[in-house]
Amino acid sequence: MTTYVGTATRIADIIVPSVFNPYVIQRTAELSAFSQSGIITNNPELDRLAIAGGKFINMPYFNDLVGDDEVLDDTNGHALTPAVISAGQDIAALLMRGKAWAVNDLAKAISGDDPMKAIGDLVAAYWARKRQAVLFSALQGAMGVSSMSGNVADISAGVGALGVISASTFVDALQVLGDAKYKITAVGMHSAVEAKLQKDDLIITLPATDLRPEIKTFVGRQVIVDDGCPYANGVATTYIFGQGAFGLGNGGAPVPTETDRDSLAGDDVLINRQHYVLHPRGIKFVGGTVAGSSPTNAELATTSNWARVYDNKNIRIIKFIHKLA
Repeated sequence: MTTYVGTATRIADIIVPSVFNPYVIQRTAELSAFSQSGIITNNPELDRLAIAGGKFINMPYFNDLVGDDEVLDDTNGHALTPAVISAGQDIAALLMRGKAWAVNDLAKAISGDDPMKAIGDLVAAYWARKRQAVLFSALQGAMGVSSMSGNVADISAGVGALGVISASTFVDALQVLGDAKYKITAVGMHSAVEAKLQKDDLIITLPATDLRPEIKTFVGRQVIVDDGCPYANGVATTYIFGQGAFGLGNGGAPVPTETDRDSLAGDDVLINRQHYVLHPRGIKFVGGTVAGSSPTNAELATTSNWARVYDNKNIRIIKFIHKLA
């Protein structure tokens, strides 16, 4: 009798890097509520800068024009006085991250109808969670800068309703940006905050259409629920955003995806690396305490590593600190 010996499927047999890498990047964005809401926007120029090399990404910009206008006069010798256009520089950190998984963690995915897609979805969901952790670390550090006080509304010491989130106090929080408040489009809140607003009948659910999924709104702004928003002892931090508050640039690790095999242990390994920029526009990363080649989340959360460079009104982020009751 002849015995047939089959060949086991290996990770290397499934993963095609040229297909897998762009799929993971695209799917990561699709799985991120912050990307889908427009808070994080991918920019081709940031993509280019993210692959240009270096630990920090320099992003020069022109300041707005200032000075009084002048009265025209046809008197002999009268001329306008030219003013200068000043420039500044925003700086972002290049985030270089990676993760490896043994095949046992992916065994169920390998058995799917489209194993590469299944594994890609698992990897993309992982990176979507990790990028959101980066976003909240950057918010903690950048919004703690003293010159960012113009983007902070703290009512947590208020008595009674004056210290609690409501439609009224939310509108007051928007007002810290003055007429720039109309650029605000979304609000990120802890699930406990959303539950409180649901009880107050202040969350409006817009049904799904052919063009978009179901979304929740609060005072006309899209709601994103994420327990990465701080909440402790009855005090919460709710972040309010405008379109493109964070810029995203996808770079390229020298070897983004590779597979390995530990024959003695019988394990296949999938390795995925990402180089990217995820930066709050207008608050530069000075990186004075970065110990390694790329900042950790703890270093991103360190206030001394950040400095404001845009005018406060041009930074599309508000930090709203409030109580729930």
